Amino acid sequence: PLMNPTRFLPSMLALAMLSQTASGVVKTELVEYRDGETVLEGFVAYDDAKSGPRPGVLVVHDWGGLGEYAQHRAKMLAELGYVAFAADIYGKGVRPADPAESARVAGGYKADLPLLRKRVNLGLEQLRKRPETNPQKVAAIGYCFGGTTVLELARSGADVAGVVSFHGGLGTTLPAAAGAVKARILVCHGADDPFVKPAEQAAFKDEMAKAQVKYQFVAYPDAVHSFTNPKAGDDKSKGNAYNAAADQQSWDAMRKFFAEILG
Repeated sequence: PLMNPTRFLPSMLALAMLSQTASGVVKTELVEYRDGETVLEGFVAYDDAKSGPRPGVLVVHDWGGLGEYAQHRAKMLAELGYVAFAADIYGKGVRPADPAESARVAGGYKADLPLLRKRVNLGLEQLRKRPETNPQKVAAIGYCFGGTTVLELARSGADVAGVVSFHGGLGTTLPAAAGAVKARILVCHGADDPFVKPAEQAAFKDEMAKAQVKYQFVAYPDAVHSFTNPKAGDDKSKGNAYNAAADQQSWDAMRKFFAEILG
C-alpha cells in the first residue's frame, strides 16, 4: 500500500552528473559499497561550489528501491547545502517492477529488522566517510518504507542528530529501549492515511514516551499515504495521493528541524 516505484537510472559505478543551482553546481555519482557478499549501490549529491565539511543527510528510498524519487530528494538536499547520500537497502539491481513485488521485497526487510538496521547503518557509514561530510553532524530522512527504516535507524541507537519519517510505517517488533535513542525524531504523517491505523500511531507515541525520546508528530489534514510524491496521483480513494500543501509544509518542517539540530 505505497506509491508505485520509480525505476533507477542506468547502473554505472562512476556515473557523474552535474546540475546548475542558485548556489553553484550539484555533483552526483553512484557509489558501490557492500554488506558482505551483497553489492549495494547508493547515490550521493553535494554542492561542488562549497568548500569544507558540511552536515550530511542520509536518504532512504520507498518500497520500490533506490530510484529517481530518492535521487531527486537527495539533489534537493544538496541544493540546501547538505551532503546527501541515498542508501540502497535492497542491493544493486534489485528494483521491484510492480507493487506486488515491492510489497514482497520490503516485507522481507520489515520481517528481519536486524538486517534492515544493518543495511541502513551501512548507508550511514558511507555518508559519514565522505570527505565533504562533517561526520559529527548527520541526520536521516525516509519515504514510506524509508520512513519506517529511518525510525529503525533511530531505534538502533545510531549516533545521528535526528531522523524524519515522511508517511512511513510506525510499528516495530523491536521497540526502543529507554535512553537508547540518541536522535530526535520528526514524523510527517498524513492525517487520513488508511495504512497507518490509529492504534499504530498510539503505540508509536507510547513507545516514544516510554523510551524518553524527543519527538514531534505532525499530521497533515486531508493527506493520505505517499503525499509527497506527485507520481502518486490525486485519487485519495486508493489511499495513496499527492498533496501539494502537505508536501511543501512537511519539507519546510524538515528544514526547520535540521536548522535546529544541525545548525
